[in-house]
Amino acid sequence: MQWKNITDLNQISEIKDKQGYSLIFKHSTRCSVSAMAKRRFEMDWEAIPADTSLYFLDLISYRDISAQIAETFEVHHESPQILLIKDGDCVLDASHSDISAEEVAEVIVG
Repeated sequence: MQWKNITDLNQISEIKDKQGYSLIFKHSTRCSVSAMAKRRFEMDWEAIPADTSLYFLDLISYRDISAQIAETFEVHHESPQILLIKDGDCVLDASHSDISAEEVAEVIVG
């Protein structure tokens, strides 16, 4: 699996309009907790179905996009943070040590 970088506000609309599951990982490149959460998530991400789109946001470089994500999906901004989007709605959000690829997989697989 591979991250798709979010670098443009238009990508938020694309994710919102997409059918199926998408996951957004909001990462602070200046935070060791965020780095640890990302590393832990990537170690277990094979549990996530392969047809799930994985998006990565460097929220230090793209603060405006991070703010738009929070507004669009009606979640409180946190860092690090994952949002699982299904058919345009956020069905799971987690931050810090609560970020878990296994939990994401459980929501998707049911």
